[in-house]
Parts: sequence; structure tokens; C-alpha cells
Amino acid sequence: MEDLTHSTNFSVENYGIENAIVHCNLSPQKLTEICVEKGLGKIANSGALMVNTGEFTGRSPLDRFIVKDSITKDKVWWGDINIPFEEVKFDRLYNKVIAHLSNKEIYIRDSYTCADKNYRINIRIISELPWSILFAYNMFLRPDKNELKNFTPEWTVLQAPSFMAVAAEDGTRQHNFAILNFSKKIALIGGTGYTGEIKKGIFSALNFILPVEKETLPMHCSANVGENGETAIFFGLSGTGKTTLSADPKRRLIGDDEHGWTKDNIIFNFEGGCYAKVIDLSKENEPDIYNAIKPGALLENVVCKPNTNEVDFTNISITQNTRVSYPIHHIDNIQIPSLAGNPKNIFFLTADAFGVLPPISRLLPNQAAYHFISGYTAKVAGTEAGVTEPRPSFSACFGAPFMPLHPTKYAEMLSKKMKDSNVSVWLINTGWTGGPYGIGTRMKLKHTRAMINAVLNGDLGKYCYEDYHIHSVFGVAQPRKCSGVPTDILSPRTTWNNDEAYYKMAFKLSNAFRKNFDKFEMSANEEIRRGGPQRFSF
Repeated sequence: MEDLTHSTNFSVENYGIENAIVHCNLSPQKLTEICVEKGLGKIANSGALMVNTGEFTGRSPLDRFIVKDSITKDKVWWGDINIPFEEVKFDRLYNKVIAHLSNKEIYIRDSYTCADKNYRINIRIISELPWSILFAYNMFLRPDKNELKNFTPEWTVLQAPSFMAVAAEDGTRQHNFAILNFSKKIALIGGTGYTGEIKKGIFSALNFILPVEKETLPMHCSANVGENGETAIFFGLSGTGKTTLSADPKRRLIGDDEHGWTKDNIIFNFEGGCYAKVIDLSKENEPDIYNAIKPGALLENVVCKPNTNEVDFTNISITQNTRVSYPIHHIDNIQIPSLAGNPKNIFFLTADAFGVLPPISRLLPNQAAYHFISGYTAKVAGTEAGVTEPRPSFSACFGAPFMPLHPTKYAEMLSKKMKDSNVSVWLINTGWTGGPYGIGTRMKLKHTRAMINAVLNGDLGKYCYEDYHIHSVFGVAQPRKCSGVPTDILSPRTTWNNDEAYYKMAFKLSNAFRKNFDKFEMSANEEIRRGGPQRFSF
């Protein structure tokens, strides 16, 4: 893309920013050059830019706020996830950030979200960091040259990583913050250089706007489409394989993280790029992601091998949350534009570190609703201080930190769409087999791909009921055979070789499911409540 504007002929005074040197809509090449010249990043041997995001290498959920006003007060599900922020405190903090950005060199990117033009929202991102703007170029959809000339933003993201809030004065928890204001259509970010706050701020806004104003279901999922036009979507929390499993050379990628499902039954990508974890990345296992790391891509918090500029993807000395962002056209096999028709299959991905869930199982509609509301995966030892054994982790709708409405609102919308579209729903365990973390082994990627391929080509759907076994604890239907997968792998109990230990662990996890669901009991109907696992007392 050409550089449309290089410096001060773009005014930001309407935002209150004064005497700034403004760089607007610079190309990825120019932004990369600026980062290197200013010592903000280095070039990897692949040609991608490498940066360190500083103090924060991930999102800070406890420092995410929503302004409580006439638009949000009766609609947002307030609590530990959606924390209210006072309007008057937002205004004061906004003015402080604007004063901080004044008299500085700042960078702007004009973009939009939603590949379906009927849902498009124009976004302007303003930051003091050029690599944040490179991230915005990669992750949001890119207007063409003519659209940029007449661009009018509906939402604005203001990011000031070097601005530190004073909690006692500003109403924040600590010096960093990410605040959404739906009345003023502003995402205000300060005290953190982690780029994911930019992406998730805007998508949290969409997760409120689309269901409330557009009758459209927002989904934290990846999606692809086959040559036959059949769409598949993949829900899952970070680390469960959404990006990896949707990047299939035999299917066109729609998107890897955020989508909408419209009232007209169209699946569309919110984004214009991908934001993938790169821990233990290899060309052999994930060639599409590996090959996408080239000039224009942005690597975050990676470490190079000694005395080289070759990234060591196994090195987690900065963080386990090493990341890369790249525009979707860095992937060869993509859907253009990034939308398709109703899905035929939905996959719920979970990395079960307890090793008790089947590697693949088919869900009834009420089970699908229950598991969607639950949003289960697991944390393993070493990922957080004090975690010495597997811990269940639940995130409603597989994306609770980004969902402003009550989870049952999204679950009801999904259930209706699944029923109306006759979609099959599958639970995929990309976690452990043969025992829990520390004893068993991680599910082989080739086996997971084989199971998903068997669903997509219709093999599993052709099996009779007798070809499935009903799990005695979780009640899900696990197939007895699947092409390309050893038969014993399909039964988690068999892989343990210790029935007593297996069932003890299975009931431990089922009780964790039930305990987590207690907070949804009053909002979920009886049919959904029956979709959960058995409860057991030892």
C-alpha cells in the first residue's frame, strides 16, 4: 500500500491533540523502517519485524473497563469481567491522555472491521508507537486508496503505552488500563504496549454492537470453507488450536479469531489478519503460519538464537505468549472476500490437561449449549506461578473477557442458529491422552487433523448410532472408529490402563464443570442444564 500521508498535513486537533507530528497510513515497509531507525525493533532472518512489548506481554483483564452510561447500564453483564467506569472519570483520563500525546510524534491507521459490507465499521487507530500501527494494518481490514481519501471514522482507538495512570486519581486499578466508551465510541488504552489490547478492545465493542443493534451473533472462533462451499467454524480459547486447525491447505481460510453470523446466515470475518501464538512453531507442523512470517509481519516478545537473527520459537524467557500478526493475504489459500454461508459443522476445541475427555465426540444441541456457556480448557503446571497440577479454566462462550452481554444471550443466539441450520457440533480435545499432564502425552496434531477431516468429508456422519459409545461421565457420543486414528486413542479410558484412576479424574473434572455452571443455573433452561456431565461426591 502507498503512503497516503507522511506528516503534519493530517489534523488531529479535533481530538484535542496539539502540535503533534502526525504520520498517517504509512505502508508496512515504512513503519518497519521507522521502528528499526528508532531502535524500537529488529529484523528477523525471515524479514519480519521483532519487537518487545515491555512490561505487559499479554492482556490485563482486571484493568479492562466499560463506561457505565445510558447505553450500557441496563445491557452489560457487570462484574469481574465487565468492570464499570464512571463517565466523568473517563473524560478526565481522556484529557490526560490527549495532553500526553500532544507535542509528540504520533502514528495513525485508518481501517475498518467486518468483511460483510452491511456491517462495516470504520476505525481510526492513533498511537505513539509505529509498530502498534503496523499491528493495526495487519489485523484490521484495509481500505483502498480512494476509500482512505474520504475516510470518516465511527470508532477511535487511542493508545498511549508510555502514559501511566495514577489509580487514586484516575479511577483505574493500577497504571495501565483499557476502557470502552460506547457513547463516545472510543477505546482508550494506556500504560501497556501489548498490541492485543487494541484488537480486543474493538472486538469487545463489536460483541456488544452486533447482537444488540444488528441481530448478529459475534463469535470468538476461526472459520474456513471447503471447495463444496461448506463452512466449518472452530471455537476455542488461546492455545487450543483455533489458528492451527483452521489453516488447512485443502480449505480456504475465512479468518482465525473473530467472526459474525448474520441474521441472513452469512459467516463473516471481523478482521483483516491473523494473530497467532508462535511458541514451539515449526514449518513441519504449521507451515501456513510459519511461511506467513515474512516482511510485513510483526513478531512480539520472541528471542533469537545466540549471535543470529533467527528466531528460537522454543525460547520462552520473555513470555510463553510469543505472538505474530500478519495480514491474511500472507496465507496462500484464503476466501476472498472473507465471508461464506452457514456452517455445516462446528468444533469446540479444548486442551484438556486432565486427559479424560475423548479426542472427539458429538454433542446433542443441549450439550452444545452447555459446553458453549462453559467454555472449558485447562491450565498446566508452569504456565502461572503456583500452578503445580492441571487446573480447569472456564471462559463463557470461549471468550468471556470480550463479551459485554450475559453469556446466555450469546448461547441462546447460537442454539437457535444451530437448530435452524441443522449444524453438527463436535467437541475436540487437543490436550492430553493416556493420563493427565505430567503423565500422559499431548494429542498428536496429525490425529486431530484426521478426526476433523473425517467429520468434514462426511465419514463420521455416516456412522450408525451403534458406532458411537456414550461416555459414562460426560454423556457425549464418542466414535468407536475414525479413519487415520488408532482405535484405542478414541477411548480416553482405554489409554489410561487404570480405570479407577481414570474415573476419579473424570469425576473431578465433571464436578469442576458443575461448580462453574452454578452461576448460570438461574439463567439457563432445564434442557441446557441437562446437557452437563454427572456430578459425583467422593
